[in-house]
Amino acid sequence: MLTVLIAALWLFLFIFQNFMSTFWAILFLCAFMTLYCVYMQIAITHNKRKLRKQPEELNLNYKPFVSVMIPAHNEQDVIEKTVENILEMDYEKFEIILIDDRSEDNTAQKLKELEQKYDKVSAIIRPMEAFPGKSAVLNDALPLAKGEAVLIFDADARVKPDFLSKLVPHLEKDCVGAVQARKVIINREENFLTRCQDNEYALDSYFQESRDSIKGAVELRGNGELIKREALVDINGWNNYTITDDLDMSTRLHIKGWDVRFCPDVCVYEEAVVKFIPLLKQRRRWVEGSIRRYLEHFWGVLFSKDMSLRVSIDMIAYITEFILPFWMISEICFQAFKYVKNSPNCISSSLLVSVVVCGFFTIGLLCGIRKYNKISKRQSIKQAVETGIFLCCVWFPIVVFIVFKIIFFKKTMDWGKTTHGVTKVIENAVSSDKEEQAV
Repeated sequence: MLTVLIAALWLFLFIFQNFMSTFWAILFLCAFMTLYCVYMQIAITHNKRKLRKQPEELNLNYKPFVSVMIPAHNEQDVIEKTVENILEMDYEKFEIILIDDRSEDNTAQKLKELEQKYDKVSAIIRPMEAFPGKSAVLNDALPLAKGEAVLIFDADARVKPDFLSKLVPHLEKDCVGAVQARKVIINREENFLTRCQDNEYALDSYFQESRDSIKGAVELRGNGELIKREALVDINGWNNYTITDDLDMSTRLHIKGWDVRFCPDVCVYEEAVVKFIPLLKQRRRWVEGSIRRYLEHFWGVLFSKDMSLRVSIDMIAYITEFILPFWMISEICFQAFKYVKNSPNCISSSLLVSVVVCGFFTIGLLCGIRKYNKISKRQSIKQAVETGIFLCCVWFPIVVFIVFKIIFFKKTMDWGKTTHGVTKVIENAVSSDKEEQAV
């Protein structure tokens, strides 16, 4: 399927370069991106005004029993503090299920000790020969879970006491299958990479809130996601053969007609990757998992009878985040080849397209940073520019690499494990006021 799509894209580029004006393509691209950004901003503004006049009615008496699941693979350094933090939630009806996924350190023993220490905590120790991956871990734990809803945390997660109390009411409506909290980086100021990742999360939150405002295809993010058990049963649980359980589940929920909501005023804090190579491995997994889920559920996205047209269009629009980088780099390579051969070319226009796309991300970053991070306007512009360049330099080459990997190599379950517990600011961040939304 991907090979056919890439061949079609290259055919389009060949026809485009020989029979159409690059100037008009650039003009159309600029107009489309500008209109899309304006549309999303209007959606957020309209939704806020509507909520001021008529606040959303939440059923605060809706208090289902919640099973909190925390998969742990080599997490001996952080798991105990994570459990202690989650036990401080003021929501009364919940349990914590800790699942050791074939750890090679002392994680399994830590989980057993926590099970003995706290009544609300139970532990599952998976054998070394068990099927790998977070999805398999969660599927193993689901039959033992008592909850009407399941809350997933990463092993480094930190939340405030009212996390569940504020998140649960958004799950109450019959059509809602899952709710995602806003993810925030704990160690934002550790270095340039962590600051860029936090700004990237702000951009993602801005898009997620926009998609929620138009009732679009909001996605789960793996950490701080609350899922209705009925919805889990409807889609047959997690997909064991995906490396991005959250994105795969989001797509399958939408195909089945379930709504996914985003709550920007409820935060889950997590560590950012502090070194470049591990960051590339993490982003490689995210990109590969996201592209593969679109390929695996391609027909469902196009022809689902249960998914609304609005969700379908929104989801298809976001597929362009992977098509666009490949298109850009392919276009530049074609034009560069012509330039080297002294053939008529428009490489300057192709490079201008790259600048336009970077500008599009930069504008989105500026909106997200100004909305969610409390820094000055000058700093917001500076960080938006540097993070926009960072994203284009990292994201685009990874997309091209993954496209060729999917076409020419066999699928693997390579997770690119992220190391937790490397930062010393994890406890202080939760008590900060960063969770409060900018007006």
